[in-house]
Amino acid sequence: MLKNLMLLFAFTLCLNTFAQTAPPKSAYLFCYFKGNGEDGLHLAYSNDGFTWKSLHGDSSYLKPAVGDDKLMRDPCIVKGGDGLFHMVWTVSWKERGIGHASSKDLIHWSTQEYIPVMEHEATAKNCWAPEIFYDKPSKQYMLFWATTIPGKFPKTDSMGDNNHRIYYVTTKDFKTYSKTQLLYDQGFNVIDATIQKQGNKYVMFLKDETKKPVQKNLRVAFSDNLIGGYGMPSAPITGKYWAEGPTAIKINNEWIVYFDKYILHKYGAVSSPDLINWTDISDKVSFPAGTRHGTVLTVTEKELANLLSPYKY
Repeated sequence: MLKNLMLLFAFTLCLNTFAQTAPPKSAYLFCYFKGNGEDGLHLAYSNDGFTWKSLHGDSSYLKPAVGDDKLMRDPCIVKGGDGLFHMVWTVSWKERGIGHASSKDLIHWSTQEYIPVMEHEATAKNCWAPEIFYDKPSKQYMLFWATTIPGKFPKTDSMGDNNHRIYYVTTKDFKTYSKTQLLYDQGFNVIDATIQKQGNKYVMFLKDETKKPVQKNLRVAFSDNLIGGYGMPSAPITGKYWAEGPTAIKINNEWIVYFDKYILHKYGAVSSPDLINWTDISDKVSFPAGTRHGTVLTVTEKELANLLSPYKY
């Protein structure tokens, strides 16, 4: 009898230990904007990465408050080492800075900040689609975005879409920032970059913004380092339609890249097991009506349950 009780105690202890150490179950969240971004942040969720449902009645979680135009386009959210969700966004079509705010629960947000990442470039025309990558080893964040500076890259100045390139800064506390530097230039107009880590390599999904001859498609580039060394892009991974705003996630060993078919006013997706061979799965995904350029992130089931709770609003 005593032996059986001891075995039961040991089994219960193992179960409790496993429950404490097992990783929390995850769900998927999508942050996006609607219209021109004037009403702010929208969120949707999914349990499988294919069917997305709006949260909070598809109303805004955060109204834009910084920048001259006070827009909140192209939101990007990551969870940092400080346990906070950090978001950056495009504040305007033509300003030289980006927006930033943080949150513990994705519902209540800090005071919005304007980060003047390109103010030192007097002729810079914009700061579009900023993103954040949190680098765990260095405990720092890399913020990156697209800017065009007239005359900076003469060969692509006359190709119809100016000379967008990807620039970046790093920070550990969102108070002090490194000097702005060039992140990606392979001789063509490029916007809407997003980065994921795959093994020991870094994968950049990007939009070829070339207009003459027209491209307007998504491609992939690789590097051994986070803050540089990304090579020439792959062949297009999207079709003949115009695509922008890629965001990527790996689900069950399959990469999925979601994107805005902005001319067609709908969302699409492609998938790949190896980042080389791609299949269009646009007919398998569904998003809330009016979803525009957003980003996907993984959250815990507890974090999602908090967003689903009617008592939080």
